[in-house]
Amino acid sequence: MGGSKHLRSYEVPTFWPISLKERHWAIKPGPGPHPIERAIPLGMLIRDVMKLASTGREVRKVLSKGLVKVDGRIRRDYRFPIGIMDVIEIVPAKKYYRIVPDEKDFMKPIEIEEGESKVKPLRIENKTTIRGGVIQLNLFDGSNILVPKESQLPFTGQISTFSTILVKVPEMEIIDYLPLAEGAYVVVMGGKNVGTRGRIAEIRKGARKSSSLVTIKKDDSSLVQTSLNYVYVVGKDTPVIKL
Repeated sequence: MGGSKHLRSYEVPTFWPISLKERHWAIKPGPGPHPIERAIPLGMLIRDVMKLASTGREVRKVLSKGLVKVDGRIRRDYRFPIGIMDVIEIVPAKKYYRIVPDEKDFMKPIEIEEGESKVKPLRIENKTTIRGGVIQLNLFDGSNILVPKESQLPFTGQISTFSTILVKVPEMEIIDYLPLAEGAYVVVMGGKNVGTRGRIAEIRKGARKSSSLVTIKKDDSSLVQTSLNYVYVVGKDTPVIKL
């Protein structure tokens, strides 16, 4: 039978900006690059967060005309799941936004320049070697990139999980590699320290790599600790994107 096609408002993640008293039903995210617990439907983002439409009907009309792009590609499905680091383009207004972790709202769209909208940092969730010695990188947004064995990229042999690659969108061409290491600039994308940013002071290895404990030195020199699973590298010394 599969899962339900409907979603009641009391079942949604707590960071969704809807009122239980105003709406009984919520837009259920469709299948896509982000799981429901860390995503928001495109229609709700446009209507309830960015306030670019008043009703669901208006949202569907805007999307049907191809006026909204996600990571450089036109998206017409109002249920398309939007997650951290996704880039939203409002075509007629030539406005660009990136979804970043936020201490208060969990996920927040911030306006960015057109040039920055062409790049996207993607964390490497895991990597595998397939036939022909080709390395397949499975990335945070559900996409994957194939890196041939004979690739001329200078960092091919250094690529590791939980590090980040900087890609050009929508071509998905690798521009740079941001390794997970002490001194790297990171942002926390989950847990009680969500939205925290700073440089890695220490990585204490756990039983599994994902359970390692990371100490982050914030910009104000205070220290916080969080699980490596929540850490997203966004720069070597300073962030390569606007936060």
